[in-house]
Amino acid sequence: MFTGLIESVGQVAGVDAVGDGLRLRLRTPFADDLALGESVAINGVCLTVTAVQGGEMHADIGPETARVTTLGGLKPDQPVNLERAMRADSRFGGHFVQGHVDGVGTLERVRTEADARWLTISFPPALAQYFVRKGSITVDGISLTVAGLERDRFDVMIISFTWAHTNLSSLGVGATVNLECDMVGKYVARAAELFRAQ
Repeated sequence: MFTGLIESVGQVAGVDAVGDGLRLRLRTPFADDLALGESVAINGVCLTVTAVQGGEMHADIGPETARVTTLGGLKPDQPVNLERAMRADSRFGGHFVQGHVDGVGTLERVRTEADARWLTISFPPALAQYFVRKGSITVDGISLTVAGLERDRFDVMIISFTWAHTNLSSLGVGATVNLECDMVGKYVARAAELFRAQ
């Protein structure tokens, strides 16, 4: 379980083919603090630490994860958002984030207002039922609030701190991002679906 509060921005050191999957190597300041088997959210995708060496952490990406997230397209030196799993004895900010990506969105527009940026992101039609204005959404692992909502896109406002301390400033229009909808909303939608089926 994660919070969507990014702990660090790492750099892709390499992506190597391993069988039908990939091995991701990341440079991160907290690599030496990681334990094998620990969970780390990388651009919002929960992966398992498989090795730590020389300031790098390694994690394997299975074929399905490569297909349904943006991780299969990562390139060397690309910045990625990192968050270690939340601790039970710490403050809980952001919102409940599982690290299970629901779909891939596309950055459609970026505009500036004072020190903030507005991002417009389109999403797959199947996710529409999970979006609520002023509800929570995770974009590349970042806990954000849906500030504007249309049929197939939403707006979020990014404060200058988040812009400077995540990978968002490296993205251009047309970039793809991992989306995880609010867990509570997904359970409510599923319960409503089952109720209607009775």
